[in-house]
Amino acid sequence: MSASCQLSSKLPCQVAAVCYRRSASGIEFLLVNTDRGKWTFPKGSIEPHLSHSEAAASEAREEAGVAGIIDRAHFHVYLHAKGVFWKKPGVRELAVKAFLMEVHQVGRPEEPLRNPTWFSPEQAKTALRQRREIKYSKELCMVVELAMREILGRTGRHSDSGPIGRSHRNPHRPQS
Repeated sequence: MSASCQLSSKLPCQVAAVCYRRSASGIEFLLVNTDRGKWTFPKGSIEPHLSHSEAAASEAREEAGVAGIIDRAHFHVYLHAKGVFWKKPGVRELAVKAFLMEVHQVGRPEEPLRNPTWFSPEQAKTALRQRREIKYSKELCMVVELAMREILGRTGRHSDSGPIGRSHRNPHRPQS
């Protein structure tokens, strides 16, 4: 069993949509604010009536107001901490399955305080490191690095895991 499978089978699991777009300046990642003001990928619980990739796409729509093509299979599993040690139930670790999603439509998020914002890969890593323990910031930076490797390896094609979702474009592209 791979380390990522072991991680996700021993901890509660969530899903994340690693949303990206190709712009004139290169690849950009879409991050959202948590309720504690940290930057993160749109993520949340797995809904029983949805596949894991569909649940990740749902989180992207709810938290960032975006839709696009999401891969059927996750490309990475990362470790995430939720909560704070001074409030019950304290800090809980979660395994998060990361799904790549190429954004084609941008609208208004259902969750108004998320502040969806586009970042270059380096800016995304800087934002994801802020106000986090080193252990978890390294996990998130690895997600960006692996996502870049996966995206650049595609050269205009979708991964073998197969995309799902809508592929039409919205003329109202978000601004940085």
